[in-house]
Amino acid sequence: MTLAPETTDLKVQLQLGDSWFTVCDLNVLLPGRGVAALLPDGRQVALFRDRAGKLYAIDNRDPFGGAAVLSRGLTGSFRGRPFVASPLLKQRFDLETGECLDDETVRIATYEVRAA
Repeated sequence: MTLAPETTDLKVQLQLGDSWFTVCDLNVLLPGRGVAALLPDGRQVALFRDRAGKLYAIDNRDPFGGAAVLSRGLTGSFRGRPFVASPLLKQRFDLETGECLDDETVRIATYEVRAA
């Protein structure tokens, strides 16, 4: 079966300070897959879209390995909490809070994200 490509004019936007920054077209985000984007200040963000259409945005840098790879991690859920597992050492990060599910002393940045 072939799926028809999604067509929409919606954009994915992150709240940076007092304004919204347009990152990409919504149809770039495939459910269960991450995408990395460069922010104006040089940081990287990892964007995710779940199968229900909910959007998540987190820092792309893995705090354990130091590489910008979280956008390439595997997504899942643990006790109802959506997460991405780093492709490096497999630590899981909550997509809503940024908390590391394997080491509660570690947390990554999360961003307010919307489709508009």
